Amino acid sequence: METVVLDGREASVKDVVLIARFGATAELAEEAVPRIEASRRIVERCVDESLVRYGITTGFGKFCDVVISKESNETLQRNLIMSHAVAVGTPLPEEVVRAMMALRANALIVGDSGARLSTILALLDMLNAGVVPVVPEKGSLGASGDLAPLAHMALSLCGMGESMYRGQRMPSADALAAAGLEPVVLGAKEGLALINGTQCMTAIATLAVYDAWKLVRTADVVSAITMQALHGITDAYDARVHDARGQFGQIECADTMRGLLAGSGLTTRQGQERVQDAYALRCIPQIHGASRDAIGYVFDVVSREINAATDNPLIFPNLADPSGGDIISGGNFHGQPVALAMDFLGIALAELANVSERRIERLVNPALSNGLPAFLVKDGGLNSGFMLVQYTAASLVSENKVLAHPASVDSIPSSANQEDHVSMGTTAARKAREILGNARTVLALELLAACQAVDLREGSDNLSPPTLASYRALRSAAPMVEKDRIMQNDIAAAMALIADGTILRVAEDAMIVEGDVLPDDSSDAGPDVP
Repeated sequence: METVVLDGREASVKDVVLIARFGATAELAEEAVPRIEASRRIVERCVDESLVRYGITTGFGKFCDVVISKESNETLQRNLIMSHAVAVGTPLPEEVVRAMMALRANALIVGDSGARLSTILALLDMLNAGVVPVVPEKGSLGASGDLAPLAHMALSLCGMGESMYRGQRMPSADALAAAGLEPVVLGAKEGLALINGTQCMTAIATLAVYDAWKLVRTADVVSAITMQALHGITDAYDARVHDARGQFGQIECADTMRGLLAGSGLTTRQGQERVQDAYALRCIPQIHGASRDAIGYVFDVVSREINAATDNPLIFPNLADPSGGDIISGGNFHGQPVALAMDFLGIALAELANVSERRIERLVNPALSNGLPAFLVKDGGLNSGFMLVQYTAASLVSENKVLAHPASVDSIPSSANQEDHVSMGTTAARKAREILGNARTVLALELLAACQAVDLREGSDNLSPPTLASYRALRSAAPMVEKDRIMQNDIAAAMALIADGTILRVAEDAMIVEGDVLPDDSSDAGPDVP
């Protein structure tokens, strides 16, 4: 099993996905230990000397002026976790919660939070043992961080609440015992250090932006099959056209489309059958490229947030002087950077689905399909073929338009107006994840329709090598629709092949771009995980 070493500074999207989705072990970097211990000494000095410092010797939020005695500090931390664990709704997927745990541990490893080394190690032990807290998905305002979801995570660490262990939901105390672990008794500031941060929204965002980066490239592959099924005109992808505009994503997408279509016997040239295509074909680089740029921006924001110290107050130890250091109250828990990025991601993904549905319409509509039979089926009338496939795509893109309304423009005061502006970042992240799922489904529907159209043209032998590889991957799981049948299995197969990266991988493996093999993902926004 792969191991990811967390040092609070250099964890990547790939690292988090490896831990959350693929079960990699998370370990603490030894070089982080001195700063963790120095930060903790400052917390303990504040408690020992009864210094008034927010969240260490005071209450929280509006109770920041209430001083807490040294004797009551353990009770304060326990009460904080219990009182803040009020999230509601369907539990978050286990991979999201595992990402939360890894991100929260990494934030504590930065060494600005004052958590004990033993507590950080206990969190990593719980993660590596496969004890996954049950965290309801709703209840975060995104400032002060993801308080409610992270409190549910901390409950499990303390042996309270519920957790999943080896596929079973059970009391967290039982899950910890079954894994050979002990509950943690939190010390001063540790409750706040565990829950005051952006790790729920960032966990969702990390997995979503990783999947989005694969999906935008998959959209290029699927649209390239549609281009051939409709005898699309390749002149629109000429490098000179896109260089003339200078938009990076557009240039990269056009380059990719040329590579995907190289060697095709189904595409046409300007004036051969018609002068120019509709926008859904002609403007693929402009549309997909803009989403590619947006996803790249989101990837950068998320990559920074992964290694961020986002609780409050922050502790800045002086490693050269064990008695020195500062405690500063600030607002790094505010999720606005992630909130805006997740709204942007949702919009970018919704646009991929929007234009995909328009390509489906061109495939099924005999007035637009350049000679294909109506609804992509023989014996139309007796058979309805792909008629309702377009309906489903239209339903999903319409739903996406509702979901793409930004959450980050909303705010509602909390904690007696002490916390008077919030980000709604976790809502934005959850919406983006849902849009991602819808967009993936729409592209799966387009893939089915495009391959059906190629078969009706009896043109699979004339597909370009990269798209032929993707066509064959689909056809291995979903044969041509000769007459009406239940298509649920076909749709599920197409969705699975897109989700696991097969459609993209086989095409990219076969693709040549201007004489060179396409560069691997490490040179671009998001490296793939096997």
